[in-house]
Amino acid sequence: MTHSGNPDSDKTHVRIGIFGGNRLAGHEIHSRTVTASLIGGADIDLTDVDLPDGAELRITKLSLIGGVKLRVRPEVRVVVGGIRLGGVSDDGPDRPGGPTVHVAAWGLLGGVSVLRG
Repeated sequence: MTHSGNPDSDKTHVRIGIFGGNRLAGHEIHSRTVTASLIGGADIDLTDVDLPDGAELRITKLSLIGGVKLRVRPEVRVVVGGIRLGGVSDDGPDRPGGPTVHVAAWGLLGGVSVLRG
C-alpha cells in the first residue's frame, strides 16, 4: 500500500503456488493482490503496512484446500466475502472511515482468521 503515486499501483499482484501456501508481508502487499494454490492457504501480515484512513486493499485467495490467516493492526476494518467451507474469526472494529481490507476467499475448505495486534 506504500506504492501510491506509482503507475504500477493499479496493477494486480499475483502469487501462485502448487502445494503449500503463500506468505505475504510488507512490501509484497499491493492495493490488489491475488494468491492462488491447489493445496495451501495464505499467511498475510499487514501489521507493518502503512494504511491511511479511507485506504482499501483487496486480497483474493483461491485454493481447493487452505484458509487465510490475516494479521492487521487493531484499527483496520476487515470485510470477508467469497465462498468456502469454513468460518470467519474476527473480533475487530466495524466502524467506517478507517482503512479497510477486503478479503475474498474462494475454495472448498478453509476459513479466514483475522489476528489483531
